Amino acid sequence: MSRHRALRTKVRRGIAKWPVAIVGLVVLVALGWVGWTWVGGIVERRAAAQAGDCNEGDALLRIASTPSVAEAVKQVAEAWSEQRPVVYDHCIQVEVQSIDSEVVLQGLTQGWDAGKLGERPHAWVTDSMLWANRLTAQNATLLGAAPESIAASPVLLALPREPAQAVQSGSGFRWTDLPELTGAADGWGRFGHPEWGRFTVAMPDPATNTATAMAVQSALAGASPEGKGPVTTEMLALDPVKSTMSALAASRPEQTPASTWEAMKLLGDDTAVNAAGFSAVPVFEVDLYRHNTGKDTGTPPSQPLYGVAAGGPTPIADFPFVPLAGDWVGEAQVRAAQAFREFLREPDQQKILAAAGLRVEATTERPKPSPGIRWAAVTDTLTPADANTAQQISAAWATADGGQVVTVLVDTSKSMEEPGGDGRSRMDWVKQALSGQVNRSVSGSLGLWEFSRQLDGDKPYRQLVATGPVATQRQALLDGVARLEPRSATQLYTSVLALYERMLADYQEGKRNRIVVLTDGVNDGGLTFGELTEALASARQPGKDIAISVIALGPDPEREPLSELARSTGGTLSVVADGRGVDAALGQLLSAD
Repeated sequence: MSRHRALRTKVRRGIAKWPVAIVGLVVLVALGWVGWTWVGGIVERRAAAQAGDCNEGDALLRIASTPSVAEAVKQVAEAWSEQRPVVYDHCIQVEVQSIDSEVVLQGLTQGWDAGKLGERPHAWVTDSMLWANRLTAQNATLLGAAPESIAASPVLLALPREPAQAVQSGSGFRWTDLPELTGAADGWGRFGHPEWGRFTVAMPDPATNTATAMAVQSALAGASPEGKGPVTTEMLALDPVKSTMSALAASRPEQTPASTWEAMKLLGDDTAVNAAGFSAVPVFEVDLYRHNTGKDTGTPPSQPLYGVAAGGPTPIADFPFVPLAGDWVGEAQVRAAQAFREFLREPDQQKILAAAGLRVEATTERPKPSPGIRWAAVTDTLTPADANTAQQISAAWATADGGQVVTVLVDTSKSMEEPGGDGRSRMDWVKQALSGQVNRSVSGSLGLWEFSRQLDGDKPYRQLVATGPVATQRQALLDGVARLEPRSATQLYTSVLALYERMLADYQEGKRNRIVVLTDGVNDGGLTFGELTEALASARQPGKDIAISVIALGPDPEREPLSELARSTGGTLSVVADGRGVDAALGQLLSAD
């Protein structure tokens, strides 16, 4: 019987499918719950940060901006607001106000008019560090942190088309050439057009027009022994530099406009050479772009002006972001200003500034169309003067036309012996500042009085040098400064009245007559402030304006009455922590119109 091999089938034994499905479902549910919780947490936290939990409520960051860049800063502020920034548990809102820099400076240092200007700003975007330096010179406590540049713009010479073409096709010019060029009767002959006569450049007051201030600084740098910047206070006392300053001031057109913007308008209204009374004006490139495209007026001019770059070192406006300090600036505003400044410096926001006509590192793109502007590369940049020297340049310019009559009244009370910084007394610093001012003054009149107690019989004041032309009594003034010596008390108000009455008697018509007081203490005896105020009101004479400006040293001066004294007479009050700030404060004060 045959045997058959049994046929066997391989059978796979496995786990049943339904338990696996159940386990998988449980795992998916668990993972889904964890993921949902995690995502929900992120969404909750983001919502809380952006809108939900500003535990301290809203906070407003107010920024005052120079008109040149205000529109762009507003655009950046809107972009930042879209991110719903939260700082110190505050939801931050940004308000940007377009306001001229000289108005901001005056308001911050001499009294802010909230009715006209709105509330005081927490930060300030201006066109040049010159303004931050002026703020520091008048009251350093108002500066919240070191200013940082957010953009740049070179200084150009703006002219109508035909004159601009003549300059560009000729030998060109350097800022340091301006005194010789503008002083010649046939200045246009250098550019092949002697028939055009004088090459005249409008130089609006550098105390309020920073393009002028920077052009003057560049011209002075070229007149120095090294032929380049930075300009220093020592250089300002050199004869070649003072001669350059005198020549520049003397070559100003009789009807120099008050502002760069007014000068551009006059140049554009009639493009014939010198039809405006001058041939050209220094401008920031961004302001020329705004003028030619009608950004501020809404209507472009019929004929644009053309920007010509000077040879040699080019002065550059650095558009600093200036954080402010004061009892109106809270911690939230301090941190918000820091955060907004950093946002301004990000590449995307820098491109917004570039589109507004400014120069930034993030892009080389330029706005189009941009009539009259070549956007030429800057290869040689002027190293700017330090903060103190910048004030002295403006002061020297203000005295260069012989139009200032200044008498300085110096406190020689015992407290002037106190430390003034760097191991020197307050009096040492005052004497150094006054001597420097005498040496740097180009022209104008200057006199020197001191006050304390019983300096001239029972009088608490004494004239050391009669007010007269600096050029003819420079050594007498230096000798008078050297004789200043701390003595006893501080009879300030009696001395101010006596000097005011003398200045009235000797008033010089057609000039800026002013008194400058340097003091470090409270009034001690003699007239009270109320009595002084009444006496000044009675003594005033129509048409004889005499500004009384005060530089207050140290922590003890009576700031409130001193501020009122300055304000009521059209002067200014500057407050310096110690003697090291006197020189810059004096320069700033003398440069003010």
